[in-house]
Amino acid sequence: MNQLLRILSAAGFLLLTFVLHGWTETLPLSKGEKLPSITLPVPERPTEKSYLGLSTGGKTFKLHQIKAQAVIIKVFNIYCPVCHTTAAAMTELYDKIQADPDLKNKIRLIGIGVGNTPYEIEVFRETHKIPFPIFPDEDFAIYQALGETRTPYIIAMKINRDKSQDVVYTQPGAFTKAGSFLKSILDAYGFKQTDSSIKKERTL
Repeated sequence: MNQLLRILSAAGFLLLTFVLHGWTETLPLSKGEKLPSITLPVPERPTEKSYLGLSTGGKTFKLHQIKAQAVIIKVFNIYCPVCHTTAAAMTELYDKIQADPDLKNKIRLIGIGVGNTPYEIEVFRETHKIPFPIFPDEDFAIYQALGETRTPYIIAMKINRDKSQDVVYTQPGAFTKAGSFLKSILDAYGFKQTDSSIKKERTL
């Protein structure tokens, strides 16, 4: 019962936060803009730490420390129904990228759970078998830095040599066809497809 009350309380707080901010769908970041500085906790799972290429011995890291040329960020919330129904598409996107010998060394995926606790993030991870790192944003700090946009929201950014990060693509809402989305992402980054990992998808 205490757990249920805590979850309901968290959901109510999240809803109140969105209402106070007008619950408006905004595009706070545009192509070519710099991504705000974001600090995340170093993953405890060795596989996730290895996936991000983190060598830091500290407890936190910055996005520019990820060993990749590009990072796709999905901003979500565990109480967002669309975030649940489209979680499989993100896993499919991860699989397509990892299946390409060239892309898997260039692009990394992460998720940020707006207003969610580490426990809630773990529930989401286990429920949908998320294969890439996802992080809690319990105090809404990252959510506010990114413009307090509605979830789900996708931001694709590239890491520059000077450690700055340029936004190359943003998308409010989610996608359902991983192949088509990946093609849009590659076009935005200027990457070339090197194998058959992206195929024309059937219209269901």
